[in-house]
Amino acid sequence: MSNKVNEALFDLIHSLTKSEKRYFKLNANRSSNSTDNNSIRLFDAIAKQKEYNEEKLFKLFKNEAFLNRFSITKKRLYDNILSVLDTYHSSNSVEAQLFTMIHSADILYDKSLYVQSKRVLRSAEKLALKNKNNGILLLISLKNKRLLETKGNLQVSQEMIDDIQTKDNVQIDEIRLYNKIWTIKSRLFDRLSKKGVSRSKNESDEYQNLANELLELRIEHVNGKETKYLYFHSLSAFFYAIGDFVQSLFYMKKILSLFDEKNCLVEINKQVSVLTNAIFVSEKLGMYKDSATFLKQLKTIEREVDSNEDLAIKLFSSVSSIELNIFLRKGDFENAMSVAKRIEKRLDEFGTKVVPVRRAFLAFKIAVIYMGTNDFSNALAWVNRILNDSQLDKTEDIIGYTQLLELLIHVELNHDNLLPYFLKNTLRFFKTRNRLYTFEKVFLQFIRKLINCKDQFEVESIWRELSNDLSEITDNSFESIALEYFDLKSWAEAKLKKKAFQMIVREKYNESIRSAS
Repeated sequence: MSNKVNEALFDLIHSLTKSEKRYFKLNANRSSNSTDNNSIRLFDAIAKQKEYNEEKLFKLFKNEAFLNRFSITKKRLYDNILSVLDTYHSSNSVEAQLFTMIHSADILYDKSLYVQSKRVLRSAEKLALKNKNNGILLLISLKNKRLLETKGNLQVSQEMIDDIQTKDNVQIDEIRLYNKIWTIKSRLFDRLSKKGVSRSKNESDEYQNLANELLELRIEHVNGKETKYLYFHSLSAFFYAIGDFVQSLFYMKKILSLFDEKNCLVEINKQVSVLTNAIFVSEKLGMYKDSATFLKQLKTIEREVDSNEDLAIKLFSSVSSIELNIFLRKGDFENAMSVAKRIEKRLDEFGTKVVPVRRAFLAFKIAVIYMGTNDFSNALAWVNRILNDSQLDKTEDIIGYTQLLELLIHVELNHDNLLPYFLKNTLRFFKTRNRLYTFEKVFLQFIRKLINCKDQFEVESIWRELSNDLSEITDNSFESIALEYFDLKSWAEAKLKKKAFQMIVREKYNESIRSAS
């Protein structure tokens, strides 16, 4: 067995939940077959390993006969786990139930039991229609056509042919619509992941051009939940990209309404993503009651759902990101640091399994927390984790803001000799990517003035000038986006007022609460 297969077996075993492991062992223990017993022993041994080590396995099972055919034993174990997982999850998955029914219909067909096969397909069709699964409905239609073409006791009529054609056209039209929306959504998200929220009228227009075809679609009569989900999801992302957060939240709520409908095919991990985004946007809009409601729903999922590793990672990164944002917004750096310590351990545990962009955002927020507690060395260490991540080369948004934060950290560490070098690199980065907006220009000019400042008495006036420039930027919807990553305005105010950064942030938060009430 190749190294890739060895790693696949290890990864599969370690991805199992406690209940899945228990179910596998119960099924395996029902057999007295020595081969199955060897599989259980190998399963337990690999489950105890922190990383796959075949040499240790050979030492553990020294002189065991199955080592002579070890690759076969491993392959059999891998296949057995998948088979047991298929049985375990079949009752929880409508698609699994449908495929089982279709397979049963095939078996009956092969035995020439055409009436029984037709009856099973009719039940499958009802279930697929109930769950709006267009792809499987087309597969069922294919099986029905086979029955019609088979000589047997089924009579073919023009009415039956017309009925099948009508049903097929409905499913094909919806699949075509789904594919159209998917293509637009993918292009939109590709741009959003690389460029972030629009920072100029031209960028908004580019997003608008991508979404125009989407906005022209009418889905009032669409039955498929997945198609509706994709449509609402795409629109929420589009409005977020152009800075219309009210409309973005509106479509997020439309998605969440789908989860309330019975037999919805939208997966839990999609619900997690939407709730996470809804919390972020409602917080941004000052809709704190809505945010609290969404967070409660998210934590209910985290508490009640028997998650696999993939969902566990999504929940970890989502809930952690939300908690950090809330504490940072409140200026509560003590609780934020407590969360950051917990995140650090989980990041080390999950490693590269956490999506690179999410990993970068968590690292960025942790760097901000260390800055807020005046631990600039640790802040720089977290910044370097982002900048040294090769998987983030194309994610210009987070990389750019991280480089700006790096410059500020070097200012606070009095790295006067390093600043010219880092300023030059940062300036080149933004210029080559055509990302030098007003905020970036103001900040980089501020750094240049500090570098050229020979009189320490002028430093305060340079900070004051930065604060004034940032006050003007705050009123610009395109430029104010930059302050969401790091509240540089509050940092400048803290310098001028000689107060702690977290104190300034806390005062602003309390003021916003009073204004909202």
